[in-house]
Amino acid sequence: MENKYQYLTFLGLTFNVANCLSIILTALVVFFLVFFLSRKITMRPGKRQNVLEYLIDFSNGIVKSIMPGDEGKPFYFYIFVLFLFLLVSNILGLFLEIKVNGFTYTKSPTADPMVTMPLALMSLVLSHYYGAEKYGFKGYLSNFARPVGFMLPMNLIEEFTNFLTLSLRLYGNIFAGEVLIGLLVMMTQGAGLSGVFGSIAAIPLMMVWQGFSVFIGAVQAYIFATLTCVYFSRKITRE
Repeated sequence: MENKYQYLTFLGLTFNVANCLSIILTALVVFFLVFFLSRKITMRPGKRQNVLEYLIDFSNGIVKSIMPGDEGKPFYFYIFVLFLFLLVSNILGLFLEIKVNGFTYTKSPTADPMVTMPLALMSLVLSHYYGAEKYGFKGYLSNFARPVGFMLPMNLIEEFTNFLTLSLRLYGNIFAGEVLIGLLVMMTQGAGLSGVFGSIAAIPLMMVWQGFSVFIGAVQAYIFATLTCVYFSRKITRE
């Protein structure tokens, strides 16, 4: 069940080749998808433009549901890109897994905490930046003592737990999906079904689980984007 990975060392840092290739592939898929959908923009949209506009309206709706005023507009593009990137990342390993000589080279990037943690950290750091930009450094620091001063330690702990829950929730759900697909294959083989018959027997189970995993991947992308908006809102608005 365990996957083996190649590692590269550059400037004293170690990189997982599968993570790097999968992230690059995900970014390319998102870029070319949006590029394809955005060709020939007209006042009377066609099918491709309708799909793009739906995706934009959906991601903008996430922001508006948390920050209905003008304060949410600067985050429209970030949430749009974040949602698409996470959506593709979450389902990539379900349809494309390349193994050469026993080493895995492509998988779902978000099935690794070393990918989900930087994504969570990026969103949280941006929320702190926009909070400091709006209220100034002194006003930003005073937020940690709200609503009363003795809440300071708990508010600081909450910032750390936000980072852990945002990253590990995404990782756990996507990783579990890929593990269970592997278990389904092993179950058919363990039942004495190997070769062509084993593959045929595994197809219905894998189709059902892959469909469910796509749904879970979409839900997790939505949850991550929504919580990112919540963290932005908490830093740039005051009760």
